[in-house]
Amino acid sequence: MQSIGWTLIMKRGCLFSCRKETLNINGSRYTVRERLATGGFSLIDLGENASTRRSYAIKRITCHSIDDQNIALREIENCRKIDSENVIRVVDYELKGQADIVINTTSTLFIVLPYYKHGSLADHLQLRSRKQDHMPEAQILQIFLGVCEGLKAIHEAKPVPLAHRDLKTANICLSDSFEPIIVDLGSMTEARLQIVGQTDAQRLQDEAEERSSIVYRAPELFTVKTYCTIDERTDIWSLGCVLYAMCYFNSPYDPIYERGDSVALAVLSGNINIPEDSIYTEDMHELIKYMLRTDPMERPFVFSVIERTHDLIQKLEGRL
Repeated sequence: MQSIGWTLIMKRGCLFSCRKETLNINGSRYTVRERLATGGFSLIDLGENASTRRSYAIKRITCHSIDDQNIALREIENCRKIDSENVIRVVDYELKGQADIVINTTSTLFIVLPYYKHGSLADHLQLRSRKQDHMPEAQILQIFLGVCEGLKAIHEAKPVPLAHRDLKTANICLSDSFEPIIVDLGSMTEARLQIVGQTDAQRLQDEAEERSSIVYRAPELFTVKTYCTIDERTDIWSLGCVLYAMCYFNSPYDPIYERGDSVALAVLSGNINIPEDSIYTEDMHELIKYMLRTDPMERPFVFSVIERTHDLIQKLEGRL
């Protein structure tokens, strides 16, 4: 099953032909107003609650097998383990039908989520990019700190730490007060994995190819070693790419992907191209490089990134 991207979420105007559809989810009625985004086996609509008139993003996932169903329901289970203002919350959900691959029946999982009218961080950066309107360093660090706090809550989930595994600017929405909200938890999984043998390694590599964006993917997920430990620091690599994109509008590996060159080789080379005309401080450049270390064992955990970001904010405020 493919996880749906959030880049198109919350954009105005009907992007796909929408009919006035009514959905009944767990006893609440919603009127579908527009199609917001679509993916492999899932789509997201803008729905209005008939009683409260409040708007919600309604995600529906079509499941063709019990495995599909379990993967889809895992997103809700994982959401319940995380309590953070910077991570999306599930408002309601309902599973309808029964998936059975033998008799070719499907089920549909409906998930009611908050609606963020400002869209994603990717949308915001795209708008700025058109005018080459770089965000001020202080604003970047404040938004980035919120992303770090959300990620910290994911990494500290109980009973076991979790990893997002598809952190990118398109999966960070912006609230009315411009607080970042990490969304699309469909790729989230147990953070710490012991890889023992070729079968384990290949399975994780295939999962990463299917579920995590190539230009934000950690080096250790491109060619998974036969015997190794993978942990939540896969997300720290992605976090470094997010901070880079907040400064320069794109992930450091977007130009390589767009040229059709090997992203894997570029990632494994460890070279980070900081633009020569960068308007940001050397401290900001060092914070990016601090997270983009190819050896995962040399990469920091999120609490160290938060500490360093706080220091940088204080230093910046001292300068102003």
